[in-house]
Amino acid sequence: MTKVTLRPDAEDDLAAIYEFVADEAGAKIAHGYLLRIEAAILALADFPHRGTSRPDIGHGVRITGFERRVTLLFQVLEGEVEILRVLYGGRDLKAILGGDPEGI
Repeated sequence: MTKVTLRPDAEDDLAAIYEFVADEAGAKIAHGYLLRIEAAILALADFPHRGTSRPDIGHGVRITGFERRVTLLFQVLEGEVEILRVLYGGRDLKAILGGDPEGI
């Protein structure tokens, strides 16, 4: 099985998503939503090459959606899937990366 790790930016993204959903819908719903996102992230261990390849962002970088509201940006490495970002609500990927693939 492939190892799945989260970069600090991805961990920050998850915390921000939790806070946003908790403010809008309550802590219980936010907790459940985060659990579903985390399950989707862990599922990448079984099928790491799902989603769309994005070589324009970086070597081995892929993106996939989750429940039409979240985009998972990840990199497939040797024996590992590294979660780069967890983006909520159609955020502009190029603006987030600042046009710099190394700025992931």
